[in-house]
Amino acid sequence: MATDPLTFEERPVGLRRPILLLAFAGWNDAAEAATAAARFLCRAWGGRRFALIDPEEFVNFGLSRPTVRLKPGTTEREIVWPSTEFFLCDTPGLARDVIIGLGTEPHLRWRGYCRAVVELARRCGVSLVLTLGALLAEVPHTRPVRLTGFATDPELAALLGIRPTRYEGPTGIVGVLGSICRQEGLDTASLWANVPHYISAVENPRATLALLRRLLRLLDAELDLHELEEAGVQFDAQLNTVLAQNRKVANYVKQLEAKDREALEEAPLESPGELSDASELMAEIERFLREQPPPEAGGRN
Repeated sequence: MATDPLTFEERPVGLRRPILLLAFAGWNDAAEAATAAARFLCRAWGGRRFALIDPEEFVNFGLSRPTVRLKPGTTEREIVWPSTEFFLCDTPGLARDVIIGLGTEPHLRWRGYCRAVVELARRCGVSLVLTLGALLAEVPHTRPVRLTGFATDPELAALLGIRPTRYEGPTGIVGVLGSICRQEGLDTASLWANVPHYISAVENPRATLALLRRLLRLLDAELDLHELEEAGVQFDAQLNTVLAQNRKVANYVKQLEAKDREALEEAPLESPGELSDASELMAEIERFLREQPPPEAGGRN
């Protein structure tokens, strides 16, 4: 008999109109912007794990391997499986409770996986399922981060500052989950950051910051984002140094800036389509950034 992949370690009660916020590593998470935003909120709001989805049915362990670690204060080893974990943030300063789900995009049985997420939402009385994503796009890093997305509720879409998309093409677990939530009658929304494709292999604090600011506006909450803002300034300074030292990179960014000025206000959701080949530029930029000294203590978490 099949076992239920959803396990509750604690049964939360009396939740205040909870929102389920989800981010997945992998295809939906360019430059790790979405998962970094979710992890930041989880730390800031003292999220405690209360449930998980077992990966056995959904993950190819040859592609997403479990890890081994020492148990705290012992020499005994334990296996850490790539589960999807759910954390409850019920900080008194929040107007409503937030459940944060973090995991890696599953490889198998997406519909069964999404049913497990919907079941958690039902049991917790979730009023909104909100997914985060980050996509690669032909946008210059010198422009403000563009956010796109969708929402089942027009008022929520207006609050998030997003417009409907006409994108058609491949989708990830975020798109599938949003569709299944709508079919199940759950209000859902998705918020995506557009990440410059030529700096996709390094974490992008500016994209993470853009997602966080929009989320905090939605939740009518405040957080100290000073460390992320400093990391964004340092990130920009490093890229400006690249432009000053490499004419090829600088010319490419100027071309993107010109294209961006002519672009429509709406950007594609979930996939940038066909991107120009900037592999040489990416290699040069990544090499430069890797050679930079690590940030001083007190920088980005």
